[in-house]
Amino acid sequence: MKTLLINAHPDFTNHNHFSVQLQDKFIEKYKNEFPDNKLTIINLYDLDIPRIETDGLLAIWDKQKSDIALNSTEAVIAKQSAALLTQFKDYHRIVISTPLHNFNITSRLKDYMDNIIIARETFKYTESGSVGLMTDDYRLLLLQASGGVYTNNDRYTALDFAPNYLKEMFTNIMGFSQFDLVRTQGTNTLSADKVWESANINLEKAFRLFYEK
Repeated sequence: MKTLLINAHPDFTNHNHFSVQLQDKFIEKYKNEFPDNKLTIINLYDLDIPRIETDGLLAIWDKQKSDIALNSTEAVIAKQSAALLTQFKDYHRIVISTPLHNFNITSRLKDYMDNIIIARETFKYTESGSVGLMTDDYRLLLLQASGGVYTNNDRYTALDFAPNYLKEMFTNIMGFSQFDLVRTQGTNTLSADKVWESANINLEKAFRLFYEK
């Protein structure tokens, strides 16, 4: 199954990080399940990702609305953004591997999202609200590591912004048919064995659902 894996960790080559280890476990399962398929992996902190800035995407979008020609620098940025969008739309299985940074997604992942949540490309506006355009069995699997535990129905549960944001953007806004989440949580408070006890079980279940026909 053709799959795009997006690593959103700044230190993506360091396999001591729980999110990177969880990603490694996913890759191992993928290779065992689909030995003849190639898994496409991109590391966001190894890419030049356009940002919403006055001399970046903001200027480009304003000019495109008014049918004004882009300058040479803007043309390069527009091409980079279009390439990210094209690649994203070409995969019906998307995996995001990320840690939490200050209770939210990493800054580079937010920049990436700003290049794929594009009106008339991945969603459209209507009089009754926005409608997702990615409805042809697109699925998202989130692999997330966090120092705290967010499933104990305590004050941290209300701070579970990252997965809620991603779920709503992919399913509610862009129209993905499925969102699954596997956590390695409590990495700063629990033993590694305890962290992986539930994560391994959840990964097995999520992996089956993710590729279920």
